[in-house]
Amino acid sequence: MQQPARSIADSHDMIEVRGARENNLASVSVDIPKRRLTVFTGVSGSGKSSLVFGTIAAESQRMINETYSAFLQSFMPSLSRPDVDSLRNLSAAIVVDQERMGANSRSTVGTATDAYAMLRIVFSRLGQPHVGPAGAFSFNLAEGMCPTCEGLGRVSDLDVDQLVDVERSLNDGAITVPNFAVDSWYWQSIVGSGLFDPDVKLQDFTAQQWQDFLHKPATKMKVGNHTITYEGLAVKVRRLYLSKDKEPTQPHIRAFVERAVTFATCGGCAGARLNRAALSARIAGRNIAECSAMQISDLAAFVRGIDDPSVAPLVGNLRELLDSLVEIGLGYLSLDRESGSLSGGEAQRVKMVRHLGSSLTDVTYVFDEPTVGLHPHDIARMNGLLLRLRDKGNTVLVVEHKPETIAIADHVVDLGPGAGPDGGRICYAGDVAGLRRADCLTGRHLDHRTRLREHARTPTGHLPIRGANLHNLRDVDVDVPLGVLTVVTGVAGSGKSSLIHGCLPRRAGVVVVDQSPIRGSRRSNPATYTGLLDPVRSAFAKANKVRPALFSANSEGACPKCRGIGVVYTDLAMMAGVASVCEECEGRRFTPQVLAYTLRGKNISEVLAMSVTEARGFFPSGPARSVLDRLADVGLGYLSLGQPLTTLSGGERQRLKLAIHMGEKAHTYVLDEPTTGLHLADVDKLLALLDRLVDAGNTVVVVEHHQAVMAHADWIIDLGPGAGHDGGRIVFTGTPADLVARGDTLTATHLREYVGR
Repeated sequence: MQQPARSIADSHDMIEVRGARENNLASVSVDIPKRRLTVFTGVSGSGKSSLVFGTIAAESQRMINETYSAFLQSFMPSLSRPDVDSLRNLSAAIVVDQERMGANSRSTVGTATDAYAMLRIVFSRLGQPHVGPAGAFSFNLAEGMCPTCEGLGRVSDLDVDQLVDVERSLNDGAITVPNFAVDSWYWQSIVGSGLFDPDVKLQDFTAQQWQDFLHKPATKMKVGNHTITYEGLAVKVRRLYLSKDKEPTQPHIRAFVERAVTFATCGGCAGARLNRAALSARIAGRNIAECSAMQISDLAAFVRGIDDPSVAPLVGNLRELLDSLVEIGLGYLSLDRESGSLSGGEAQRVKMVRHLGSSLTDVTYVFDEPTVGLHPHDIARMNGLLLRLRDKGNTVLVVEHKPETIAIADHVVDLGPGAGPDGGRICYAGDVAGLRRADCLTGRHLDHRTRLREHARTPTGHLPIRGANLHNLRDVDVDVPLGVLTVVTGVAGSGKSSLIHGCLPRRAGVVVVDQSPIRGSRRSNPATYTGLLDPVRSAFAKANKVRPALFSANSEGACPKCRGIGVVYTDLAMMAGVASVCEECEGRRFTPQVLAYTLRGKNISEVLAMSVTEARGFFPSGPARSVLDRLADVGLGYLSLGQPLTTLSGGERQRLKLAIHMGEKAHTYVLDEPTTGLHLADVDKLLALLDRLVDAGNTVVVVEHHQAVMAHADWIIDLGPGAGHDGGRIVFTGTPADLVARGDTLTATHLREYVGR
């Protein structure tokens, strides 16, 4: 049979990038095969994300946005065109990143995946007694939500002990709420009511006085010739600090709110979020709240038992969705788990499930380190899902460091050779076999293995954890050794974070260094966050005999047009807004007068544009140098001092926090997956840093899956054996050598394979 002639439409099988210069990319040109799995490798800061996210995905999404009407575009984020000569043969890009899912307490795993919507329809059809349409089972709609908690499952209350000291009188400062100090306006409004003797201790108030003092609603009262509005302290605090439409911005107010507000399970629904009618309907003896609270792997088995033909297609789709969640390693979650409580890796995998069942094909999926938070056992399943997406005819682009995922790539693009100004070039493009032979950093380290520590350090004592039962932990007793490097490991959902973050942070001298976002605006950068800017400003002020405030982009030295940001954001009404470099200061952020002042031939803008490595040469001693040394120690030598914090990855944020804490007096460091975002070559540097911390007399506890960190540890605590209710137990404690020699856990199997035993 004669083959059909190849159409010209079949020739667009490469994404062609020409002259990409976004961030540190050095006019990169590269061809990326479509409908294949391409992995992008290179050290942190080499330009991987700039090429994949900042150029290819950004331009694809910008061009799609331009197809919408101007009215719709006005509601979309403004996307500027990437700095690139040309991009050809792009397809629609779907970015599946590690951004935490919205912290809205009404968003759950069930609502985010549509599994709960399907379950609602099933209950509206089959639930007995019959309640009504699917909306009657929604805790986000009036017809389904519990009237007491409005569908949240919990009610907030105030801890009175955080509001007052009952052993004092009002004149002695009994009220401990911020802005309620003696003689303050708020204090006067309470004392001036005449309801209480200000010299009587609160503990001696009558029952009626105590009720009025805390809970009296806003009431107009005649005091002398004046009419005042009095309201109880608890009522006023709720109005001032706990209203739903605003979040406190001042750190001391925020800290007070976190201390004072307590959440209790709603008495009306016992935490189920739904009203009594919705909870009365049952299928096979379970109501919808009980189904949502089940571990997803158990719920999948329950759903398989529903065989009513009236809902067969819907139940089939729900079954496939739940099975996908199990397959992707999230079977330990429940549908009622709040989305905001998921880790970055879990959030990424939840988003991934949405696309596995999609009918879309010939699109470009872009993943940012999909193996984050995954045990080696789980990485194999993740790889299978990436290949499934590719086999549906999609282009899959993955930024990744793990050799297990690099190994399954059809094509590899390695960027480097270094970071920042030393990166941004293509070091290798081709298949994995060619990468192994290539003379590049990734190729040389692809088969590199960290050897087991021959002599484990001896603990100086122990931190006992007793009866830990947070989440899925089962009354766990374990001793965390002091003065050594301990790695806590186990499959995703086995209870590692519950054990360490739930028990250790409450101890004195324990510093937790995680990957959570750093509070700050687009004005914040490594120089401001670490305190480095203070000695830099002082040095400029001393050299030029002027005020230090001139050298702050947030103060009087800032360019008046862009207010020290360096770019001007222009609102184009119905069109998407545009961010453009400030014409007045040309992006340098300061006034010409300030830029005229120099320190050893450099102005303040040029110093902030330096990388940490460059700045170390510029500041050979003093307080600035000590901060820069710590930044270099944690592997952030490539970061520029003025780079906005909003552009940092989770791993970079964690290392930035670690650099700050290393300057403090702590003795126990708890790190959460510090290898996130680290190239294979940089893992060795991290291990050297952890060793230096331990050798300086500190205790280091690392929650980690990377086999190199496990092999290098003095002690391993392994949780499992599985995830969710199949985990929560200690399955091994001992040295890595012992684990390899006699361990029978999933971790032992993979570590044995890693070290070649």
